[in-house]
Amino acid sequence: MDAIVAALACGPDHKFSKALAAQIVLRVGHGVEGDAHAGVKVKHRSRVAKDASQPNLRQVHLIAYELLDELRAGGFEVSPGALGENITTRGLALIDLPRGARLLLGDEAVIEITGLRNPCKQLDGFQKGLMAATLDRDAQGGLIRKAGVMAIVIASGIVREGDQIRVELPPQPHAALTPV
Repeated sequence: MDAIVAALACGPDHKFSKALAAQIVLRVGHGVEGDAHAGVKVKHRSRVAKDASQPNLRQVHLIAYELLDELRAGGFEVSPGALGENITTRGLALIDLPRGARLLLGDEAVIEITGLRNPCKQLDGFQKGLMAATLDRDAQGGLIRKAGVMAIVIASGIVREGDQIRVELPPQPHAALTPV
């Protein structure tokens, strides 16, 4: 299956979930036009409280639709946009991508993966037990964060539901994703 944009969401306020949209506009160096987390400097409240001058490495939040399927199978009521993501993908193992991987979305937009979303207590505020459901362990006991990835916008463009996603990997050696 080809990787596609399964759903899009945007929200102007700092709320947990975002409203679904037929399309979003990505602006280079800024993020999703009209989204509360867009900007050159960090916008996530906890990070602003620590150091508001940090660069915004979390301009765009992506989650795999396959994670939503897994969570629903576990009894959670989740749908695209519910976990605060801007782009819900299908057919792409987001958390397995290396840092610096670029995703070409639609005709023009390009984003670069900066790291993993670090699941937080807000997930449990949305639905009890959800934070634990977005965490796992690998065979060596290492923590796996499944709550999506974060990215910055490299090239502006309109992204629509159903758009193809093409992946460009960075040069070797690849660096594994860590929380940003």
